[in-house]
Amino acid sequence: MSEWKEYNLNEVYDFASGLSKGAEEFGFGHGFLGFTDIFKNFFVPNELTSLVNSTEKEQQACSIKRGDVFLTRTSETDEDLGMSCVALKDYPKATFNGFTKRLRPKGNVEILPEYAGFYFRSPKFRATVSGMSSITTRASLNNSMLAQLTIDVPPVEEQKAIAETLISLHRKIALLEKQNITLESIAETLFCKLIQNVTTQFELGSLATISSGKGLKRIEFKDNGIYSVIGANGEIGRTDKYFIDEKVILTGRVGTLGKINIYEDKIWISDNVLIIKPINENYFYPTYFSLKRIDFENLNVGSTQPLLTQTDLKKVELNFPDTKSINEFTEQCNTLFSKKTANQIQIKTLTKQRDSLLPKLMNRDVYITI
Repeated sequence: MSEWKEYNLNEVYDFASGLSKGAEEFGFGHGFLGFTDIFKNFFVPNELTSLVNSTEKEQQACSIKRGDVFLTRTSETDEDLGMSCVALKDYPKATFNGFTKRLRPKGNVEILPEYAGFYFRSPKFRATVSGMSSITTRASLNNSMLAQLTIDVPPVEEQKAIAETLISLHRKIALLEKQNITLESIAETLFCKLIQNVTTQFELGSLATISSGKGLKRIEFKDNGIYSVIGANGEIGRTDKYFIDEKVILTGRVGTLGKINIYEDKIWISDNVLIIKPINENYFYPTYFSLKRIDFENLNVGSTQPLLTQTDLKKVELNFPDTKSINEFTEQCNTLFSKKTANQIQIKTLTKQRDSLLPKLMNRDVYITI
């Protein structure tokens, strides 16, 4: 059995904060690693899609190099604090978000970025971060807290074996997710062609029923619950009961407006979400893609936070062509989305395998032959 060593993070990493600039400095310039990209990804995306107007001095101070670990240093909840993202290559002239911390290897201990990418997302590390966070109005993570956190480092060959085992699953998941983006993009392109021949105008309320989800008590949330609890931004937890079991379109009612998603699993839907169910099945996908084109900021009636009412959503106008064209489009979408659904089932299976294997490898409950 190989020897694993435990280090405090400040023994093997130097800490640095990211770039903070006004909103007017974004959207042009050089590559920028945003908070959302860090939060959602084990590894820094191959191409950075965000831009910031950064100086050469800022690029040097907030650079991104292979091996760098990025941790979200502030969040609304302690569970979302310290989410990690690791760079697998250098990103010339790029900088990173000011609400994150960069951990740059000192070079005294060999830690493979691929191994680090999974270690910092492991339940063991995540639990330690959540347990030590300070909650005021927001959870926060500072340098002194980082210095108290630890990393378990096996020999390099074992790091490679662990990383290769997990990254093979991770890449399969990423490939399926990319396929799903492509499938929906094809359907959206078909929809753009469809609405070039508009013949009829409807109000959404005449095509679909619109209702709200239902709140859950805290005790009803279960860490290993069977069903997803869906909020305005997506999954917000798990529970052992479901609210709906049919294909529906969901959008945020409070807080986050404009995100449109399709769900067809057994799920619980929170009271911050509006449920849209087209009465005629052939209008399901045309309604979905029409809603994705709506500027929901114009429907916002909230004062302290964004708010969308059922009444205002029902008044949204949708423009469709003749029934024959709608039916043809629906048949095309059924084929594309059936493939997407099959991919989603695979993604769930692979994700479950990866996430169940991850803690076992990091806790040495499973040993890999090198």
